[in-house]
Amino acid sequence: MCLLTYFAPGALPDTTALRWGAWRNPHGHGYGIVTGGELLVGHGMDGREVVAEFAALRAAHPDGPALFHSRYATKGTIGLANCHPFPLGTDGRTVLAHNGTLPKRVHPGAYDERSDTRIAAEDYLPTEPFGPVDTRRGRRGLESWLGSSKLVLLTADRSAYASSAFIFNEDLGVWDVERGIWYSNHTYRATPLLAGRWLLRCLCCGHVDQARRGRYCRLCGWCFACREPLPDCECAATRIARPLIGSLF
Repeated sequence: MCLLTYFAPGALPDTTALRWGAWRNPHGHGYGIVTGGELLVGHGMDGREVVAEFAALRAAHPDGPALFHSRYATKGTIGLANCHPFPLGTDGRTVLAHNGTLPKRVHPGAYDERSDTRIAAEDYLPTEPFGPVDTRRGRRGLESWLGSSKLVLLTADRSAYASSAFIFNEDLGVWDVERGIWYSNHTYRATPLLAGRWLLRCLCCGHVDQARRGRYCRLCGWCFACREPLPDCECAATRIARPLIGSLF
């Protein structure tokens, strides 16, 4: 599923929420912070360390937009090279992070260890296939291509972009208006109640189904096993165990 978090200018992170997201999405973490004309970017495999590093940098540079991403691997290998955010093409001043499954056009082929998002960032989106993303046409085309996915783009290159931050498919995420934080889904919330081996609360749409006994949310189709919505459920894929909760708090 992954968790993608956006911070409006001036917003400080809720580190508890980021740690919950890191525990549920344990396959690598990363952040980006726009500060003046620069872009600070970091990655790591240890959720606790990356959250702490990001919180310290964000406290020192709160004025620009920022993002944080915790990955749950579905395409590509698990490692630093596939941690979001990724530079857009060869431009280190612009990065993007994504939550969801992208179209097959950017799925890795045989022997390609990159994730779908990394392929999109390196090969596909730099060509502006939908036009500039800061135009109405470009935004509409990109959001249509994303489907139910969400994407955040940060840039320190204000000569090329009308804004330093863009959220695509923003309406599919969740705003904490009071804090100025946007989450791509509900996996930032504290562990919900358990019903046997299945959670009662869907971590994607937040629906609580007391009667559900199957693997899927009956409202949105999210899979409680592999954390992908139908029809992208990948329960057969090899999964790596989450770190202990105590290691993150």
